[in-house]
Amino acid sequence: MSVLPTASCHFDDENCLHIAGTLTIRTLSSVQEASKAELNSGHPKRIDIHSTKILDTAGAWFLIDLKKRSRTASGEPTVDGATPEQAELIATVEAAMVDEPLVLKQPHGLFVWLEELGERTVYEIQRLLEILSFMGLVILRTFGVLVRPWRMRFTSLVYHMQSIGVNAIPIVSLMAFLIGVVLAFQGAAQLRQFGAEVFVVDLIAISILRELGILLTAIIVAGRTGSAFTASIGSMKMREEIDAMRTLGLDPIEVLVAPRVLALILVLPILGFIADMAGLVGGAVMSWIELGVSPGMFQTRMMDSISVTHFWIGLVKAPFFAMIIGVIGCYEGMKVEGNAESLGRLTSQSVVFSIFMVIVADALFSIFFALVGL
Repeated sequence: MSVLPTASCHFDDENCLHIAGTLTIRTLSSVQEASKAELNSGHPKRIDIHSTKILDTAGAWFLIDLKKRSRTASGEPTVDGATPEQAELIATVEAAMVDEPLVLKQPHGLFVWLEELGERTVYEIQRLLEILSFMGLVILRTFGVLVRPWRMRFTSLVYHMQSIGVNAIPIVSLMAFLIGVVLAFQGAAQLRQFGAEVFVVDLIAISILRELGILLTAIIVAGRTGSAFTASIGSMKMREEIDAMRTLGLDPIEVLVAPRVLALILVLPILGFIADMAGLVGGAVMSWIELGVSPGMFQTRMMDSISVTHFWIGLVKAPFFAMIIGVIGCYEGMKVEGNAESLGRLTSQSVVFSIFMVIVADALFSIFFALVGL
């Protein structure tokens, strides 16, 4: 029958704290409680451990900590009665202990901010180059699939066209309709001051057909579909399904990325066209309510003063926006690591970066069309 190790401590009349028994990690909690009760009566001048039969590293740490907590103006108490082995162990533990916790001073100031800005700039440039490289790979694989159509996953393509396009029609139509209403209302309020209410038709048609219809559609698709691409591919990356594809000799770009990007390129122009029509309907309805411009008059004015070029300028941006959204969404999904935190962070990052790049591309298109006179 084994005997459980025990330890005890008590003060004597000479203000000496005696510790007896086994001072190890198994008895440390009981000794700590007993020492707290004993220390309430005062600080010991000496700590006597000659009756301590067994001492381990935890016990040595306790003695050193007890010395520091019992420190007074006259100094620390001494540890007496230790065997040579116990004294060596206490000295070794004390030498390894840090007197004060190491607090790293947080750098601050202009130079630190400039350093962080530089590091962030270099990181974003490298990321952009990686995305461009990934885009080139996607274009190459997609072109290869188009040249060899028997390698196309038509089931996946049709599924993503439905998910991206058909299921997004209600939200895109509602958004565009409300944008047309807002443009007509705000334009009427301003143009009425100059007696030029009829020009609200030009304002609505040019704004929606040339810019807002396709731009806002791309932003909605980036938030809705780009995040879905990242989440679906990222979850497959977490479950090591992409590694399994490579083991089976399948190309993840060809199997996962190409159908998604191709489906987005095919359906985004259609969504842009639906958004244009819904926006014009919204603008016509509000013009009829606010200005008394009938739908027939609205249509006549638009057909007489608005060139079809504005419609094609807006629609030609759609495939480029689709490529940006699809490539960024799939790229971020491929970067997901094996944890949920990485998946959530990269999904959010995918949406933000896609929207940012779509707006940048739209600005570049506007500059280009202005330079060529369109």
